[in-house]
Amino acid sequence: MTTCGRFGDNARLILRHAFIPPDNARLANLSGSLDEHLRTLAAAFDVKIQRRNESFRVEGARANAERAVGLLQQLYGRAVRPIGGDELELAILEAMADDGARAEAAGRNGAAAALPAATEASAGPDLRLRTRRSDLAARTPNQVAYLKNILGHDITFGIGPAGTGKTYLAVACAVDALERNAVQRIILTRPAVEAGERLGFLPGDLAQKVDPYLRPLYDALYELMGLDRVAKAFEKATLEVAPLAFMRGRTLNHAFVILDEAQNTTPEQMKMFLTRIGFGSKAVVTGDVSQIDLPKGTDSGLVQAERILRRVEGIATTHFTSADVVRHPLVARIVEAYGRADKARDEERR
Repeated sequence: MTTCGRFGDNARLILRHAFIPPDNARLANLSGSLDEHLRTLAAAFDVKIQRRNESFRVEGARANAERAVGLLQQLYGRAVRPIGGDELELAILEAMADDGARAEAAGRNGAAAALPAATEASAGPDLRLRTRRSDLAARTPNQVAYLKNILGHDITFGIGPAGTGKTYLAVACAVDALERNAVQRIILTRPAVEAGERLGFLPGDLAQKVDPYLRPLYDALYELMGLDRVAKAFEKATLEVAPLAFMRGRTLNHAFVILDEAQNTTPEQMKMFLTRIGFGSKAVVTGDVSQIDLPKGTDSGLVQAERILRRVEGIATTHFTSADVVRHPLVARIVEAYGRADKARDEERR
């Protein structure tokens, strides 16, 4: 049984739907643990969903509210058994494809599915993440936008100079997602390209050769999780740090994946990485396009991806500037000085 009431100036509706006769087991399977499925549906269709026993209240734009109620009814029919996250995501995608609305809401679809609890927190400017550092919070408007983009999109690019918190905040979001059981593992990766050095020139076995390239990621993990917890996470395979080349051929489901120093990827590597993303996963790509260490004549995968994917729904990009640098004040001034020099050089070439 469904009733509705019009309100506001934008053809918005309040739809009230009751499942009669009520079935508590089905209602529980439909809603998910702690109403997680309802939050996923609300984020996907940009509506508000409230439940009281067998009665549901859906508030939003007419088309979105009607789609949400229709899918609730459909899922209730399947809810004789628990509904998995993958099944829910596929049902949402199918519903959007059926009515041509997939492109409009795809960017919101993964947000609540991957980070349901954190998505609620993103409503306010003071974003708090569940990490070992209780005082961790965004310090600049661009950092706030960056965190909101990560929470609200399946793939997020963070582009800007050193010291702006791109990698650190991404790792913090990954730890937060793991703490909330929103993902099953964290995967951190970087291309093994650094200022003329090559893996073969370094001593030791492969693990020892790779370690210097990944050290900044280890440092962030140790600060946000603690040394003991990081060690245990590696033992349980809930934490993985690997060179980008190791990502080929994999499908990464229910994972929070971070690609750091992405300016040093080739276009082929970037495409390979972005197509690894599976169900229930998020990816954050960070890089500084002013510090590209690729051989001359080789295009940066980050620069190309930013241009090609600019208008793709579900992907967000945050650009940082020297005003977002949170290291020593000299770092911001160094970044600005190099920026002026680069601009002057470009003008001379013209």
